[in-house]
Parts: sequence; C-alpha cells; structure tokens
Amino acid sequence: MRALEVFTVFLRLGLSSFGGPVAHLGFFRAEFVGRRAWLSDAEYAELVAVANFLPGPSSSQVGLAVGLHGGGGGGAGAAWLGFTLPSALLMALLGGTLAGGAADGAGWVQGVKLAAAAVVAQAVAGMWGALVTDRVRSGLALGAA
Repeated sequence: MRALEVFTVFLRLGLSSFGGPVAHLGFFRAEFVGRRAWLSDAEYAELVAVANFLPGPSSSQVGLAVGLHGGGGGGAGAAWLGFTLPSALLMALLGGTLAGGAADGAGWVQGVKLAAAAVVAQAVAGMWGALVTDRVRSGLALGAA
C-alpha cells in the first residue's frame, strides 16, 4: 500500500475517532484487523503490547507502526498527519468557542464519552475472543485489567 492510501485511511479515522488512546486502539483494531486485514490479531496485539511499554500515548505509537508497516517511512508520516490533523484543527476551533463560553453545559460531550466507552468494550471483546484461549491466559488478562 502507498502513503496516500495510508493517509486517506488515517484521515478518515482522525475525523471519526474520539475518546483518547484506549478508544483509538479500538477503532484501529476494527479498521486494520477487522475491515482491511492489514494486520492479524496477533500482530496487532504485539504492537499494542510494545506501545504500552513505551512512554507516550499508545495509540500514536500503534498508528505510526501501522503506517510504517503499510507504507514505510512515508506511510508512518502519512499516518501521523492524517490522524493528527483533524484533532489539531478541531481543538483550535473548540478552543476559540469555549473561550467565548458558547459551549457551557453541552450535553454532547457526555454522548461522545459514552460512545467511546462502547468502542473500547467492543475492542476488548474482540481481542479477548482471539487471544484469550485458555484459563491461564484468562487469569493473566483479568489480573492485568
């Protein structure tokens, strides 16, 4: 796949993903393991494990790794730009709005949080079914949670 394809996919994710790194990982799994099959469940789980070990937001690291996997260095840059640009522009817009007090008491924020929680639950359920195959792994997963 080329950097342009990586950029387009990550731009769409950047425009529709919300809820922070844990929720992003759920969106990423649905897209790159489920829909596009760019990675297997095991490959994705390994990327997430390494990203959680490193400092910084794990979703950014996983996104860069997926971009690198799909398009080399250009793919990694395209993934970062595509996923980050919508958030940066939205933060600037909302920052200006909130500074003026226009969004006081907005209930939509609670709705976004609820939707993000559902995405995380879906990702956990999907990874559980694929990766937790016996009682030992089940105990380890529950203990780690």
